[in-house]
Amino acid sequence: MKITDIRTRVVEWRGPTVPPQPHFCTNPMDLVEPMLQASATTKDSMAGFRFHGWLIVELFTDAGLVGIGNAALAPRLTKQTIDLYLKPLLIGANPFDVEFLWQLMYRKTMAFGRKGIGMTAISAVDIAIWDVLGKATKQPVFRLLGGRTKPSIPVYASRLYSQPLDELGAEAKKYKDAGYQAMKLRFGWGPVDGAAGMQHNVDLVRTVREVVGDGVDIMADAYMGWTLDYARRMVPLLERFNLRWLEEPVIPDDLHGYAALKALGRIPIAGGEHGFTQYEFRDLLEARAVDYIQFDTNRVGGITQARKISALAESFAVPVVPHAGQMHNYHIVMASLNSPIAEYFPPVDVEVGNELFWYIFEGEPTAVNGHINLSDDVPGLGLTIKADALAKFSVIE
Repeated sequence: MKITDIRTRVVEWRGPTVPPQPHFCTNPMDLVEPMLQASATTKDSMAGFRFHGWLIVELFTDAGLVGIGNAALAPRLTKQTIDLYLKPLLIGANPFDVEFLWQLMYRKTMAFGRKGIGMTAISAVDIAIWDVLGKATKQPVFRLLGGRTKPSIPVYASRLYSQPLDELGAEAKKYKDAGYQAMKLRFGWGPVDGAAGMQHNVDLVRTVREVVGDGVDIMADAYMGWTLDYARRMVPLLERFNLRWLEEPVIPDDLHGYAALKALGRIPIAGGEHGFTQYEFRDLLEARAVDYIQFDTNRVGGITQARKISALAESFAVPVVPHAGQMHNYHIVMASLNSPIAEYFPPVDVEVGNELFWYIFEGEPTAVNGHINLSDDVPGLGLTIKADALAKFSVIE
């Protein structure tokens, strides 16, 4: 079997979106936002972290099989990287040489790649290759990675953005009533908001804990919006709520900040959503910097890298709970005993953009009583493209 073509399309949402709300979610822009507001440059610090465009990759073979990959980070630039630099390397190659092809893409783009857009492009192609391998062998991808390790995958409801407390409590109750045994909220205040903002963050966690009780796990996400100093001050205020983890409390490059927070031993620390390749995760693990690893397969280097990082993390007894759910991550979770749960974005109106996966692809499993499952009888990743739904998007070929 040979690769004959690779097609890339960027789809950008044209439909209605939920407008941004103040203190919706902390993020790295918060620290510079006061200067931007003073110059009237922006009013939405989350603007750079909304994913209203998506990249679809289709990898064609001479066997008539088509593999589907995807990426959400900088889709226009990721498309160009694939079209200009990766596609010429892969035409005529055997997709079963997946390890060699990954190394070829990685080493050929070493000077400008390694992380960010370059690795996101490799990830999207690699996912498509694994989809083809599953289809060629008539097996779901998780069987190629080691097989089923659990009858179904427990998932946590991931939303609960900062909002009025009565609305936050109602949303948390909805997830509890639907059978979720875990859920994640987002903080809305960071260092520039001072001590008053810290109390607002505490109110968010307290509200959810009071609604769901002690029998449901709560995670909380700072989305890279805090500093080490601020996080150190927040941790004692949050400790009594028994969080399962505190997610991305500092920027991803601050390895020592992660390690310092983990060393406190007061709240488990999670990170890695914005990490790339096994080398970055080796450093995280050797530094004893995280209690949970959260790579995203369509960023970290695709399934080829995700399976290596999962094995590495298991040797350190650090669980892997990939970012964002979605099929490229669910297959990793299903095949690993070291992945106890998965993230799950409930279908909602277009807001941040993670929910666009529901609008673009058919086959994403729906949670039932806080669990999702993967079919033993559907080969590959189990996704198809909703061609008719793409009418709601601008499509860039």
